Amino acid sequence: MTIKLGSLFDGIGVFPLAAARCGITPVWASEIEKAPISITKRHFPDMAHLGDITRMDGGAIPPVHVLTFGSPCQNLSQIGNRDGLAGAKSSLFFQAIRIIKEMRDATDNLFPVIAVWENVMGAFSSNDRMDFRAVLSAFNAADIPMPASGRWAGAGMVRGGTPDLSWRLMDAQYWASPRLARRQRIFLVADFGGRRSHEILFKPRPMHPLSEAGGDRGLSSPEGDRGTFLEAGGRVPVTRPFQCFRMRASAKDRTQEAFRNSFGLPTDPFPTLLAGGVAPFAFWYEDDPAGGFVRFPTELECERLMGLPEGWTKYGAGGEEIRAASRYKALGNAIALPCAEYIMAGIKEVLHDPV
Repeated sequence: MTIKLGSLFDGIGVFPLAAARCGITPVWASEIEKAPISITKRHFPDMAHLGDITRMDGGAIPPVHVLTFGSPCQNLSQIGNRDGLAGAKSSLFFQAIRIIKEMRDATDNLFPVIAVWENVMGAFSSNDRMDFRAVLSAFNAADIPMPASGRWAGAGMVRGGTPDLSWRLMDAQYWASPRLARRQRIFLVADFGGRRSHEILFKPRPMHPLSEAGGDRGLSSPEGDRGTFLEAGGRVPVTRPFQCFRMRASAKDRTQEAFRNSFGLPTDPFPTLLAGGVAPFAFWYEDDPAGGFVRFPTELECERLMGLPEGWTKYGAGGEEIRAASRYKALGNAIALPCAEYIMAGIKEVLHDPV
């Protein structure tokens, strides 16, 4: 039978794309931003769009085996206002929990079977580390104690209740070769149908290759030259991503060596793409170091940095070109495709005989 997926806070459809590449069918999505909706409609014309999560009734929408949601991170992020789950944006997490409960109540606890939550690493520490405890407790409808250390580990489990929970901090730069941009995100898997969350989130499995030319949704390959993110025309380009936070701190402290190092080392990953702005980088050709310059990555290069097919965000549903600012913002809010695919592959493995 077909494994079906619903995507809350869908963005540009990375969870649906990962699902489709693993043989899972995306059937609906919820999103309110105009440009991401149009982008996703172009790639998934048969997927229904249900609109604002606050106006949805989980018991009235089509039930799905897998429900994914990367709830807003603005109040959890270490560069946000740190209001935590009480913040106006990040509190929408509880709307997703409400929809899961309503769907399970309406389907005699059959759907969803698996839920996946994604968010920033700052969720481990916001509100004196109590926000992540609230996340776990909301899924289990039980009071989850703090670890004896007083800190949340980068990976862990909560067993013995329903759902079975596992979480893991994943950094996108290590999930593809050549290396993607640095992107540290918490992925939490809730298994309402058994005790398989650890199999989904911790079991080693082969990674899907990056999209081949003419493959997914008819788009060209994202492989390109990811080490440099540029068409070099046969010459050897060199890039050094700026580490902007390091640069600001060293400039404030007037530490010259740290300031020079903030221009990037050969082993530095590209900094995390942010919805509010893209980090610059230094570029030169190996045979012409004096001709170098500083610039920002293009929208195409940002797609490559997230492991997405080239041009994924370029056009909307009607063939209209999406504005550059909207593309940068959408990509800064997105999930790295290889991380999402690893999880979807695990879900496909354990749900080999869905209801």
